[in-house]
Amino acid sequence: MSTPHVVVVMGVAGTGKTTIGPLVAESLGVPYAEGDDFHPAANVAKMSAGVPLEDADRWPWLDAIGRWAHGRAGLGGVVSSSALKRAYRDRLRAAAPGLVFLHLTGERELIERRMRERKGHFMPTALLDSQFATLQPLTPDEAGVAVDVAGTPEEITDRAVAALRRLSV
Repeated sequence: MSTPHVVVVMGVAGTGKTTIGPLVAESLGVPYAEGDDFHPAANVAKMSAGVPLEDADRWPWLDAIGRWAHGRAGLGGVVSSSALKRAYRDRLRAAAPGLVFLHLTGERELIERRMRERKGHFMPTALLDSQFATLQPLTPDEAGVAVDVAGTPEEITDRAVAALRRLSV
């Protein structure tokens, strides 16, 4: 990428947004913000109870991420957000028009296994099906890249950074 852009690391739970996001940010020399930290307490409680969020739950969260991204315009940054639906990405772009999306993709079995192995996260594996059902992949008119999550975090990061640099946005 020729100028520092704000990258949203997106994908279903368990794809490694929290692991890959900081590594991509470090490689690009920009700050990272953890998208889960923008959730209101009510959203965390709901997800912890195994209840999928509804769109009305997500709007304040997406608006908070959008404000952060807007504040980083021209400076660059990386933030994680599932951004599963086009409407969610549109809402983020409305706040920060220059956003670029890094969609972490992978086989459901791999993602489920990684979710079972992680500790201390509020998102239960049981919600993975609803995440895949909700997912609307990037479309050609959206600035972004899709990167498979097979391999080590370093391998995924290398592929992601190379793909983002090829965008030349």
